[in-house]
Amino acid sequence: MFNKPGEESIPQKYEEIIKDGAQNVTEKDVEKVINKSDEIQRKFSAKGPLARFIEDGKLLIAIVKDYWAGAYRKVPYGVIASSVFTLMYVLNPFDLMPDMLPLIGQLDDVAVMGACLILVEQDLHKYKDWKLEQE
Repeated sequence: MFNKPGEESIPQKYEEIIKDGAQNVTEKDVEKVINKSDEIQRKFSAKGPLARFIEDGKLLIAIVKDYWAGAYRKVPYGVIASSVFTLMYVLNPFDLMPDMLPLIGQLDDVAVMGACLILVEQDLHKYKDWKLEQE
């Protein structure tokens, strides 16, 4: 992007938000994501800005569920915490830009989701390969 010298890019700012938020993720947060997974998945509907992340959203929910169940542990907890934070962020209608604002309210959700995927990309690919082997 067109940043001034020494200025962070937008993805870097959201990566920092995710890293900071992930440090505060608790077991209750993981359980909340698991319990509200259907509601979170609806946020990734075919309509709206999050539509391009439908499969990625399902994958993030699945890795959290499989990690929590003990089925998949070949991932650093930081990846799980980042995923949980991101999914809770998407679920929360009162984040940086409230979701009640049409379109604009979901743009920060898109930015956080995109930044999370950059952070966890390699581990998510490994998980996806593992998941395919299980079928």
